[in-house]
Amino acid sequence: MHFARYNPVRFAHLPTPLEPLPGLTEALVTPDGGGPTLWIKRDDCTGLAGGGNKTRKLEFLLGDALANDADTLVTQGAVQSNHVRQTAAAAARFGLKCEVILEHRTGSEAHDYNRSGNVLLDELLGARIRHVPGGTDMNAALAEVAEEVAEAGGRPYVIPGGGSNVIGALGYAECAMELVAQANELGLEIDRIVTATGSAGTHAGLVAGLAVMGADIPVLGIGVRAPQDVQEANVFNLAQGTAALLGHEDRVRRDMVVADCDYVGEGYGLIDQGVIDALKLIARTDAILLDPVYTGKAMKGLIALSRAGAFDGETVVFLHTGGAQGLFGYQGELDGKL
Repeated sequence: MHFARYNPVRFAHLPTPLEPLPGLTEALVTPDGGGPTLWIKRDDCTGLAGGGNKTRKLEFLLGDALANDADTLVTQGAVQSNHVRQTAAAAARFGLKCEVILEHRTGSEAHDYNRSGNVLLDELLGARIRHVPGGTDMNAALAEVAEEVAEAGGRPYVIPGGGSNVIGALGYAECAMELVAQANELGLEIDRIVTATGSAGTHAGLVAGLAVMGADIPVLGIGVRAPQDVQEANVFNLAQGTAALLGHEDRVRRDMVVADCDYVGEGYGLIDQGVIDALKLIARTDAILLDPVYTGKAMKGLIALSRAGAFDGETVVFLHTGGAQGLFGYQGELDGKL
């Protein structure tokens, strides 16, 4: 795969580390001696204003924006969006303006949720923020803001939520290549990759990249929002589109896309005791910080499935998509529970 032809701009700290998780591996040994051997791909370490998975996507999206002479990035996300924070940082890095729409998706009125964490960083990075209620048609809202920018003489470039279109997903097709190269260098045979799946770009990019490479490594996405049928359909469509952009649409099969959406809980951005327990366990075994919205739910699922014997004897890589900055938006909910 020749990614330079898509004109990415390079600012991520890559390759990100691929590290063992000895503490968590030991903690998840079952009474009969089963359980997985766990590794972690540290995409929380991509370097852009705290890092996270969106940085890889933004290398390609910014490349496209600059090639189209944009002067303003327009994007959206939930209030504590990691994607919005990284997009605001990318805009600042390249001297662009940034228009942001934050959807009050969870309905939380807590001060820390609405003012701390990623929101504070968005403001620090210079993004102009607009707030809309939960359930807003976010695609229509993006189009409206882009039109306002254009009418004021600006040159907008619209980035969908999560940076999850075929251009953004190229970042995770490239990550698949990076991960396989690291595993080969380490002599590590990966049986499965587990990651959070939300806006679908990370999951789809991995599936597309692995399929185009011919690497026979299944990817399990732990859902954070949508029902399984909806999530898998979104991922499959985007994976096919990404593979098509790479010239190999036919290599992505429907059976390659698997999402387990049993760990969403009460809804997107809403945490429960299982998420809190997951945050605590990996922090206290391997000093890894997760976020409550994406990686915390993915880890909740990985822990439950490991204890149920789903990964016995497997070497599993957990792809850490970042987001620990969002922990500070949940201080009130975490107080007294850690």
